[in-house]
Amino acid sequence: MNGPEVLIPIIGVIATAVVFISYFTSRNRERMAMIEKGLTSEEIKAMYARDVKRDPLQSLKWGLLFLLAGIAIMLGNFLHDYYGVDGGVVFGMVILFAGIGLVAFYAIAAKKMNQ
Repeated sequence: MNGPEVLIPIIGVIATAVVFISYFTSRNRERMAMIEKGLTSEEIKAMYARDVKRDPLQSLKWGLLFLLAGIAIMLGNFLHDYYGVDGGVVFGMVILFAGIGLVAFYAIAAKKMNQ
């Protein structure tokens, strides 16, 4: 590491420090402006509160997607190792099985919504 590659970690650390310093100083300025306007701590907390509604079917969607994609990768590797199938077929199988997972999710979600 005698050339310009020495600068890469140094620049990375400096850039990360600049991002963190910028984030905290802007957050401090924003909060100070709110205090100067006379907002109470409850009003400030209410501004930052998030009303997040989680859809329980999202876990099912991602579970089906990753399960079938994993099965496709395993099946594709098996076919590649034992039958000499091209690597592009594995990629196609992953896309195909992920699509099947999404269609299965749609069918399950539609059934749940009609209940």
